[in-house]
Amino acid sequence: MASYRYERDIDPKDLAPRKEKKYTRRERWANWWDYNLKWVLIIGAAVAFVAYNFIGQYFFTTKPDYNIAVVAPYYLPEDTVNALQTQLAQFGKDRNGDGKVVVTLNVYTLDYASGDTQTESAAYLTMAGTTKLATDVQGGLSSVFLLYDPAGFEESTGTLRYLDGTLPAPESDDDWWNMVYKWTDCPVLTGLDLGNYGPDSTQSASGSSQDYMAQFYIGMRGAWNSGTADNLAGSEELWQALTAGAVSTASAED
Repeated sequence: MASYRYERDIDPKDLAPRKEKKYTRRERWANWWDYNLKWVLIIGAAVAFVAYNFIGQYFFTTKPDYNIAVVAPYYLPEDTVNALQTQLAQFGKDRNGDGKVVVTLNVYTLDYASGDTQTESAAYLTMAGTTKLATDVQGGLSSVFLLYDPAGFEESTGTLRYLDGTLPAPESDDDWWNMVYKWTDCPVLTGLDLGNYGPDSTQSASGSSQDYMAQFYIGMRGAWNSGTADNLAGSEELWQALTAGAVSTASAED
């Protein structure tokens, strides 16, 4: 029980319940923002990030109709890459319906012939190129391959099919020369207007892009399962167009 002294000091006004303050709409809105501004900013930033990536990926990123892999021990000249992408596109179709035909060259830099004699920088490039190429091969990204060393490529990946379209039997794909044409075997390829290349960020030489590509071979990816076949759907027509009239002169001695 409260003491008499305590009770006599109480003012009856103090016992009256306080009136609940009524906030205006503006005050309620200001209070809400004070308590929730941080979360609004966090959520807004997350939504903006997702929207930016979604819009950028699906509306502003050019999607290739065809992916062609180039595997070589060094970078291709930028002028040659650009010319190839432009010239090869004329033999394809608009597969994704965006109103244009786009061929993307995926260039992988690795040297199968050097073995353990590579410099540290060259070994790093080979390791990086091998990792990227493995991702391409496993995902069935590229359908056509332009190869500097088809023997090393086939031994390493076992990816190519025979020129007649059949697939090598397990452990019997060492006859790589039956899976590729030389660049110079293909009238369509040697007839491309590739122009000349000059010095760029990766090399300092200049010359004819056709002469440069004359060192390469062309082969077609084999499809051993339905998933890969689906990824490569439509690429058969491109392959047939690029190799029309070709007669292979590749041999084991190359």
